[in-house]
Amino acid sequence: MSTPHDPLTGARPDALDATPVTVPTRLLVHALVREDGTVDAGELYAVAGLLGMTDQQVRLCVKRLVAEGRFTHEGRGRKAVLKAVADVTGSIAPDAAYVRHAYRQDQGLAAWDGTWHLFAFAVPEANRTSRDALRDTLRHLGAAPVQSGLYVSANPVEDLVEARARHLGVTHAITTFTTTDLCVGGIGDPPALAAALWPLDDIAARHERLAGFAQSCLERLARPGDLTGPERLTMAVRLAAAFTDAMEPDPLLPPELLPRPWPGARARRITAACWTALAEADAHAPAGTPVPRLFAQYDDLLAATPERRT
Repeated sequence: MSTPHDPLTGARPDALDATPVTVPTRLLVHALVREDGTVDAGELYAVAGLLGMTDQQVRLCVKRLVAEGRFTHEGRGRKAVLKAVADVTGSIAPDAAYVRHAYRQDQGLAAWDGTWHLFAFAVPEANRTSRDALRDTLRHLGAAPVQSGLYVSANPVEDLVEARARHLGVTHAITTFTTTDLCVGGIGDPPALAAALWPLDDIAARHERLAGFAQSCLERLARPGDLTGPERLTMAVRLAAAFTDAMEPDPLLPPELLPRPWPGARARRITAACWTALAEADAHAPAGTPVPRLFAQYDDLLAATPERRT
């Protein structure tokens, strides 16, 4: 018996049918918010079904979002309309400045000057919440722990760390300094040091998954004739979720510190090309078709990439 084809992609299930990352229902609702702040329930249920979500999951999620005051709800079932009435957090698009820096690195426009940026802090147990928040900020910015209370980054993130420390009221407890001569555990060679301090294998594997998924999407978009609106949206949500899954744990180490070839650059290049193809498909949608903010977000994120300029 032949293996059935995926109704979204036309490919075998092992090629693109499996979503590379889990897309939570709440995240899906946020991704489908249109420019006017509304979510069409029929579109929501259609995309949710293609993602393997049940109608009950969608109904419960909508009920929670309304109870939290994030949306109002008018109408019933698939004819309902949700309206965002508060700042919709949980966007699946990463920070724009962060993504643009990644593409600048890929293009050789952000060469490393050999400087390591170090952050030391000693926040007492009585202020544990602030201490944990500061540690989370450092990790989120791509800094790696060297030893207790000491973190290192290859990127100049002092302003962001100091701003967070001020907000937490622990500026007095943090010390920042730089060096071009860092040795940890007897390792001083910069690429070897990066491999010892950051989980590069895991980060690379995430980018490999993103590259494979984006390539499958790109191949499918090369023959878009039978791609419906909900199917196109499903692909966009999956791609955005996969991109975030790969990018969020990436410290964006300078290329000089990474193994060659580094899969992150390839994954980002294919993702940008795929998003261009999605945008072109969107341009051919019937006039007046509402477009989710997700498309505008990624247009802004990838506007500076060569794939989007050509």
